[in-house]
Amino acid sequence: MYFGKILYGGDYNPEQWLAYPEILKKDIEYMKVAQINLVSIGIFSWAMLEPEEGTYDFSWLEERIETLYQNGISVFLATPSGGKPRWMAEKYPEICRVDENRVRELYGGRHNHCYTSPVYREKVRKIDQELAKSFDHHPGVLAWHISNELGGECHCPLCQEAFRKWLKEKYQTIEQLNQCWNTAFWSHTYRSFDEVESPSPKGEQSIHGLNLDWRRFVTDQTVDFVKEEIRAIRDAGGTKPATINMMYHYKGLNYHKFADVIDFVSWDNYPLWHKRPEAEIALDCGMQHDIMRSIKKEPFVLMESCPSSTNWQSVSKLKKPGLLNAASMQAVAHGSDSVLYFQIRQSRGGSEKFHGAVIDHYGGNDTRVFREITELGADLLELDEVAASNVKAKAAVIFDWENWWAMEDAQGPRNNGLYYKETVKKCYRALRRYGLDVDIVDMEQSIEEYQIVAAPMVYLFRCGFEEKVRSFVEQGGILVMTYWSGVVDDTDLCYLGGTPHGLLDVLGIRMEEIDGLYDFEENEGIPVPGNELGLEKKYQAKHLCELVELRGAHVLMTYGKDFYAGKPILTQNSYGKGTAYYVAADMETAFYEDTFRSILEKQGIEPLLPGVKLPEGVGVSSRETDNAKFLFLQNFSGGDVKVPLPENAEILQGSKDGILKNLETVIVKV
Repeated sequence: MYFGKILYGGDYNPEQWLAYPEILKKDIEYMKVAQINLVSIGIFSWAMLEPEEGTYDFSWLEERIETLYQNGISVFLATPSGGKPRWMAEKYPEICRVDENRVRELYGGRHNHCYTSPVYREKVRKIDQELAKSFDHHPGVLAWHISNELGGECHCPLCQEAFRKWLKEKYQTIEQLNQCWNTAFWSHTYRSFDEVESPSPKGEQSIHGLNLDWRRFVTDQTVDFVKEEIRAIRDAGGTKPATINMMYHYKGLNYHKFADVIDFVSWDNYPLWHKRPEAEIALDCGMQHDIMRSIKKEPFVLMESCPSSTNWQSVSKLKKPGLLNAASMQAVAHGSDSVLYFQIRQSRGGSEKFHGAVIDHYGGNDTRVFREITELGADLLELDEVAASNVKAKAAVIFDWENWWAMEDAQGPRNNGLYYKETVKKCYRALRRYGLDVDIVDMEQSIEEYQIVAAPMVYLFRCGFEEKVRSFVEQGGILVMTYWSGVVDDTDLCYLGGTPHGLLDVLGIRMEEIDGLYDFEENEGIPVPGNELGLEKKYQAKHLCELVELRGAHVLMTYGKDFYAGKPILTQNSYGKGTAYYVAADMETAFYEDTFRSILEKQGIEPLLPGVKLPEGVGVSSRETDNAKFLFLQNFSGGDVKVPLPENAEILQGSKDGILKNLETVIVKV
């Protein structure tokens, strides 16, 4: 979704300030000073928009939207379904959620409503249509912000019935369900779909297929709820694009399932800056930006970030000078067409009254935070041509929500610390340290356009993933797969006949056993002399160590300890026109960096800055149009570093002497 410029602003809640017209007037003045051009409005306004059932009051919202527009500020208009009014819960208590213990919740908080409830869906549809009729035509409305940070689940009778219907559509017969869930184990066989209930600590939790399908159902039901909201807008004549604001590494929903429902991806970013070295936090943020961009493989919107400190994290840490700019520019570098904050003006009361804001309780524009926000607004104003660009990655890492769910529910080989995300990050880090843009995709997405694909801990195979991998390598792709892959099918049933399933010939190995190591244990990888990647160092292995049988692969590195000393820990196999590598143990970060660098150099995959070895803590990203390429160099190392820039590059922002200061962003056009 291309808005023609970098959007700058954030969540605005004028309904909290209707008794203070002088403050609302001052807000506009401050926004213009800071170059703010967009606000999200109406997110938690239902009680003001519909104070009584069927009685709507949009006058204050209409006045705000028009005033903002006249001052050059557009809006993302929200549907208010994230926080229902109190009168609704009192009149229709069945819309409140039931928890996994089958206890109905009281009114309070947000998102404590049942997405299945026909009553709640009807109330949401009515107000969404009224809003669409009133505002979709307004030139100041750029897009629809559907609900807010969707999440959670309901176990009420309505949801149980919907779940049974979902299962019947998927499996057709109860016999097929029993077979796919292996319910003969512990004699838990179902006689009909009517006997199935959602997982509960008071009931069934031991059927992994049930647990996995429940998570899928929760995602599908949430997706359907979003579809209904967008359909209500469209049925009322609304044509503006729609999005939902996703959350950091949120395990409750498979966000990829929303890709075909929303028009663009947006998400809320609240990292714990300063808790660890900035380079580590930045790497994690970059990975999450890339996950979000890769859902649609298009530019995304950074819907929320904090201009100062949050109030809901364990420690409310201020952003040190320069970090706001660096973190915001990182989002743009990884594909965001916006920098938006929560919130524009700090609330006086409620659970987020001490959450950072553009305008704090003091109410002046002579604060450190406001000065930094104004400086960043001026910088972003110069990057409108970047907003027409996209990231075109040569490399991809597989990170799959359903695989994540299944693996952590599997009960073995380690029930405390599988380190899936950490293993994904090691692969991601290695590719980024080499100087490549990286997409992070799930098993449903295509991988054929990449030169190299890392597939760490792909425990569950689904959507014909093994055939995608086979075709990818056969056509010349470079694959790096790790231990604990291809173990079960999409209902969490173990494959028979050898794993990684369907890829024994592609990888040239078969997994025989996997050893879970205690936290105090470790092994090591020892390079084979003269190995094809030129690896020479020893590397630490922890947590999980596989024993593999060779079936044609070449051994590049072996275990150094325990009864499996001398067995393969890193292998290489040629298949078709491509090459497949297999990592048999949870190796340290340095192993991944050195191994990936050797693979990439051997395969002739060129980084964004050819011939430049990036210093620790320095990252490079790119965005492209048909006519131009933009490179973003960022320094989170804690000190100044020298990074050679491409010859004849046009420097759009940042130092021109090749010295990259700490937290500085240099943007060049090549």
